[in-house]
Amino acid sequence: MSVQQYDAIGEAFEGFKSLPLIRYGEVPSFLGMVGDVTGKEVLDLACGTGFYSRELKRRGAADVLGIDISVEMIAAAREIERRDPLGVHYEVGDVAELRPLDRRFDIALGVQCLNYAEDIATMKRMCRNIHESLVPGGEFFVFAQKPDYEFDCLSLEKYGFRCEPTGEEIETGPRVRVTALLDPQPISIVGGAPRREVYEECLRSTGFSELTWVPLTVSEAGIREFGADFWADLLDHPPLEMLRCRA
Repeated sequence: MSVQQYDAIGEAFEGFKSLPLIRYGEVPSFLGMVGDVTGKEVLDLACGTGFYSRELKRRGAADVLGIDISVEMIAAAREIERRDPLGVHYEVGDVAELRPLDRRFDIALGVQCLNYAEDIATMKRMCRNIHESLVPGGEFFVFAQKPDYEFDCLSLEKYGFRCEPTGEEIETGPRVRVTALLDPQPISIVGGAPRREVYEECLRSTGFSELTWVPLTVSEAGIREFGADFWADLLDHPPLEMLRCRA
């Protein structure tokens, strides 16, 4: 399902990063959690059009490899690299069936990645492949739907999104439809919202440790742009959450 959805989006996916929730919440929160990447080898899984791959290369990463299951997403990432060369490499690949890589990485990213596992066995395969791709002590950073989100952020649309349960439950948790309110054409994607214990079981059983959940924050630039009151509902009912762990 996720392949067909993302193949239909292509480079339009870049527009997500302009929406308030992403621009002032996700991006600064996630980059702040990842921290200094100077001289590090980075593996960006479910890289999409390569936004974080490029950001970490600009921030001093020695080498970045982006992998995504969508042919069209990788085509868009390669086209952006062609127009503005940074030395980032991209390839098509499924995290659940990841090919053996020629080296191990210091850091792996999984932004909206594990939540596309259709069942617990698939998520464990994904986690095992990621663990095997990291050096001992390497870090894995996850960004996804908040596991226990109750769809109670009443004004989420003003932050650029609509988020609603589909009513379907899979082994990992409920399915969720997220709509990016882009102009002129909104884009909807259906994914999962795995339960917290599913993430933790899958990561720990495949060798990860030091699991730490990290809350979403809003950047100072976002406060200056819209004011603190604008963000109050989002911070009281955050739909997104981060997780860091170590191989």
